[in-house]
Amino acid sequence: MSTLIDQLNDLQNGHNWIGTNYQNKIDPLTEKAFFYKSDQRHSVAEIISHLTTWRSETALKVISGEGSMTDTHESNWKSNEFLQSLGKDKLLKDYQTSLMDLTELLKNKDDSFLDDMYYDNDFKGKFSYSFVLRGMLHHDLYHLGQIGLLIKLLPPGL
Repeated sequence: MSTLIDQLNDLQNGHNWIGTNYQNKIDPLTEKAFFYKSDQRHSVAEIISHLTTWRSETALKVISGEGSMTDTHESNWKSNEFLQSLGKDKLLKDYQTSLMDLTELLKNKDDSFLDDMYYDNDFKGKFSYSFVLRGMLHHDLYHLGQIGLLIKLLPPGL
């Protein structure tokens, strides 16, 4: 279990083979850049909120054996306007808290826990915890790449 926890933490602020992490990407962003939205793309803020939502949902699955959301749930992708009302600092604090909460839950589990089953509302069936926890890692990697692309597309001087 410690390897999975290390990977989740390293992706946030550690040294990775891919050469970057969330902290490297997000810390330099101004408030304006964090909430910048162009065309049909998500803002960085929307992605961070989305990641926070699913990490909290995963923690619920670890605690209770069943989640409460599906992909179409209203809190999955909150509006950029709503997120702006919360502000960058609050969103990042919630994001970090969701990681700490999940990793604290996992610290008390041994690797055999990964074979235990939970009910997934999105996939409508029972799956091993290894499915959702490795999925969280894949999800974080995917969105880190998406954030990298969004940053490259920011207007100069933002």
